[in-house]
Amino acid sequence: MDRTETDIDEVRGAAPDPVQIAVWRHLLASVAEEMGATLERTASSPNIRDRRDASCAIFGPDGELIAQAAHIPVHLGAMAVLLRSLRNEVAWPRGIAWMCNDPAHGGTHLPDITVAMPVYVGLGKSARLVGFTASRAHHADVGGSSPGSLAPATELCQEGIVIPPVALMRGGSLQADPLAILCANTRTPDERRGDIAAQIGACRIGCRRLAAIVQTHGWDTYQLRLAEARRYSAAAIRSALLALPDGCWEAEDQLDDDGQTAGPLSIRVRLTLKGGHADIDFTGTAKQCQGPMNAPLAVTTSACWYVVRCLVGDEIPTNSGCWEPITIRAPHGCLLNPAEGAAVAAGNTETSQRVVDVLLAALGKCAPERFPAASQGTMNNLTIGGWDPTRRRNFTYYETLGGGAGAANHRPGSSAIHSHMTNTLNTPAEALESYYPLRIEALGIRSRSGGAGEFPGGDGLLRRTRLLTPAVVSILAERRDSRPPGAHGGGGGVTGRNSIVEADGSRRELPAKWSGAVAEECAVEIETPGGGGWGHEVQPADS
Repeated sequence: MDRTETDIDEVRGAAPDPVQIAVWRHLLASVAEEMGATLERTASSPNIRDRRDASCAIFGPDGELIAQAAHIPVHLGAMAVLLRSLRNEVAWPRGIAWMCNDPAHGGTHLPDITVAMPVYVGLGKSARLVGFTASRAHHADVGGSSPGSLAPATELCQEGIVIPPVALMRGGSLQADPLAILCANTRTPDERRGDIAAQIGACRIGCRRLAAIVQTHGWDTYQLRLAEARRYSAAAIRSALLALPDGCWEAEDQLDDDGQTAGPLSIRVRLTLKGGHADIDFTGTAKQCQGPMNAPLAVTTSACWYVVRCLVGDEIPTNSGCWEPITIRAPHGCLLNPAEGAAVAAGNTETSQRVVDVLLAALGKCAPERFPAASQGTMNNLTIGGWDPTRRRNFTYYETLGGGAGAANHRPGSSAIHSHMTNTLNTPAEALESYYPLRIEALGIRSRSGGAGEFPGGDGLLRRTRLLTPAVVSILAERRDSRPPGAHGGGGGVTGRNSIVEADGSRRELPAKWSGAVAEECAVEIETPGGGGWGHEVQPADS
């Protein structure tokens, strides 16, 4: 039985119950985690099935985030922006599912397609909207000028099909036309059908689980616990900000280039902390660029949320309350808030990492002992696509590669790891070679690539992939010119390097952003950056 309004008011005015906070945190997060497991186990493409390049979250009836799985940070923050955008923009009758990848509505880059569904409890006139489920997955090809949809483009339409909010399902039935349009604009339509079906399945599982929670505990209790969790998370973030000194700190870092014109591209931040509130202002950042390094505001927001969320441990619920003490400013038309239609493919993967770097650098000036050196600062995007003569089908392979993590004041950085805005796995060599006309010839630690220091930065990795058929290769990477900086006197990490190893063994160096045809039996070799070191390197005493 639901509580009376008097009972609820009494509980709302009481201090948060830590036991209930913990119970409901895990209860709601388990819904998103099960959605993620469903998506990964039923997806068609190795990019989602094996690399787990996908994210799931659930939202309250107001469209605000209530729980997420431990998936991809850049997906999750931006997905919350998308649900805020769509909540009052489109209709949400029972049985509908909306599909969207448009950066103008909270999308990140075009390969990241989101499917969202409403959750209802009850039938007929008594039916009540209790929340939403959403899954975002990186599809290995959504059209555009090159296989993989991540080439150095100059406008959004070159990067693939743009999907504004479109009804993928109505009345619980799949709508054939939107899916047909998507599949007609991709080089791998069977993969896309399978991956979209997996996203739908994940959202349906989430709908059933969230509805069961509301039915079990009652609508009033459910509302109460959501509100309590949001207040608790907001208070925890404010406490973390209050633990830092009030003041203003500025930092600046740069992107190497945009793949079209000479760089560098500056990212500047002014961080103001006052009374448990953080004002993050990117005024002074470079104007939007011609190439694909522009980050939609949803991506910029996601990166800022991630850094602030890292100020507290994982024991608090991650929900919209975490963002209440934060204000974010990025002038329209700049690199971090471009005009509609700008190329954005690498803003999601590369520029988001640099936003994290500059924010951590600003925080490092505020509290030098607390914050780590820069990690590799790139996702090292590699796409390979063409015709597979053995399997007699088109293929598009996508991978992001780990590198060195930045060291901190109590530990060295980890090596060959994905860091900050990405949280994917590598595609296992066995899975890759059984699915694509590719062969992994080398995969290992790039020794001595981490920055020196009292605690050294983590090392990058070296990966060499041999093509067994002619293909188009695209690379979008960063930190090929500028080193990931150290902190507190530590040295910078070694920059990354891209190259083609020809069939005769000769080597051709490539820029950070590149796309072109590569012959059969050539190999693509990526050496990823190391992380920055922390603290002055301790010299051994004379013997």
